[in-house]
Amino acid sequence: MVLLLSTPLIFCVLVLLGRWLKRRKRVKLGLLYYCFAVSLAFEVPVFFLYPEFPFRDSLAAATALFGTFFIGALLNRYLWEAHFEERRHVVIPQLVRDVVGLLIFLIAIGLVVHFIFHQAMPSSLWTGSGIVAIILGLALQDLLGNIIAGLTIHFNKPYRVGDWLIVDTRHAQVMEINWRSTRLCTNDMVYLDIPNRQIAQQTIVNLHYPTNLHAMRLTVGIDYNAPPNRVKDALMHATMQAKGVLPKPLPKIYVKSFGDSSIEYEIKFWMEDHAAFFETTDAIRTNIWYELQRAKIKIPFPIRTLQVERRKSSEETESHIVARNALRQQPVFQCLDEEHLDVLVTRAAMERFGRGETIISQGAAGDSMFVLVRGEANVMVNREDGPARVAGLRGGDCFGEMSLLTGERRSATIAAQTDCEVMEVDKTILGDLLKDSPDLLQKLSELLAKRKLETEGVLAEGLTKPHIAEKHQEYATRFLHRLRSFFEL
Repeated sequence: MVLLLSTPLIFCVLVLLGRWLKRRKRVKLGLLYYCFAVSLAFEVPVFFLYPEFPFRDSLAAATALFGTFFIGALLNRYLWEAHFEERRHVVIPQLVRDVVGLLIFLIAIGLVVHFIFHQAMPSSLWTGSGIVAIILGLALQDLLGNIIAGLTIHFNKPYRVGDWLIVDTRHAQVMEINWRSTRLCTNDMVYLDIPNRQIAQQTIVNLHYPTNLHAMRLTVGIDYNAPPNRVKDALMHATMQAKGVLPKPLPKIYVKSFGDSSIEYEIKFWMEDHAAFFETTDAIRTNIWYELQRAKIKIPFPIRTLQVERRKSSEETESHIVARNALRQQPVFQCLDEEHLDVLVTRAAMERFGRGETIISQGAAGDSMFVLVRGEANVMVNREDGPARVAGLRGGDCFGEMSLLTGERRSATIAAQTDCEVMEVDKTILGDLLKDSPDLLQKLSELLAKRKLETEGVLAEGLTKPHIAEKHQEYATRFLHRLRSFFEL
């Protein structure tokens, strides 16, 4: 009678306790807890009131084994979650929790066999169990390999839950690490279940270790006619404006390779949230299209074409106009008419120099002059304390004319400050022009003589006109001989 009254009462108390733990303390209890409550409700009155109960040992064993699951639920809530996750902010992998739960269950089995049933394992059982273990080991080779690999992953920590990995060229986030496998999820919400042994044999690329900061790369093909530095500036601006790209470290742009129909540029940018990888790359590519359209830079089609270029394009005509106007402003070329200027301009070579490149070097031999059509350049002179900037050049400025006319060495270094387009007039072009028009030789020698007088300050010294004329004639004769010798006339 006491058993019938006490058992429901104890069961109700345990059920109320389970509900309180589940609702108030967030302890995860399931069906096994109710099995534990039933067995314990019978075990308590039997233990104290009916020691001769025929199924007492079986009832005690069931209570002990079901109790291990209750203990595991309490450990999961108060040790793994409350202590480690909430207080220390350390996430304990599910694999470790399962291993601890299994150890508790195995210890409970050993205690039940020893203290409740009062039996020891016979030697024949050990021998038989060894044979069974070999058979099970062969049958469960893959499973055991995955479990061992899972333990290795746990202790080495090549990745954790929440990290982004590159697995077989796919980007995926780690969702769970269990006994058998690692479960991942891609940006397309596609779940991957990869056995631990298989993933442990691969090279693991962890994008979130040691920090979430990581660099990614994009490749884009640009037209060969676009100057690289101009392309780099456009790509940098487009990348910096894209959402998801970190401002620091700064993105970098590289010339990767020269393809069949385009120059391949590689964009290296930094990000933290890899879940937004596709959105970020989409924003970069979208910005690149608009940026290149505004900059009039083409993205070529991936085909091979036979390109026939005419020498006089609209761009060349504009450059020739700038160069012609610049030469016309030079005192030493004021003796040339429009026809002569056209010969110099049309036969001159157009060259491009990138930002930071040296166009001419001080002290170098030269037999040509230059017209800076577009861009800016610095005039540098070597001094005792190093090179010093003495002037700047802009579109329409000329330099190097004395080397063209007399073969003098370069008196300064000219370095491109920005991307520059330069027209070079060499000795051969002017020499052919002087051969066809011998009177130009005399005019050039007189202009050079006048320029030398101005440089020396002779015209401003108040000398008499006969003396100035004598000096002018002397210099003109020298330059005439010098020009004839230099141009082999």
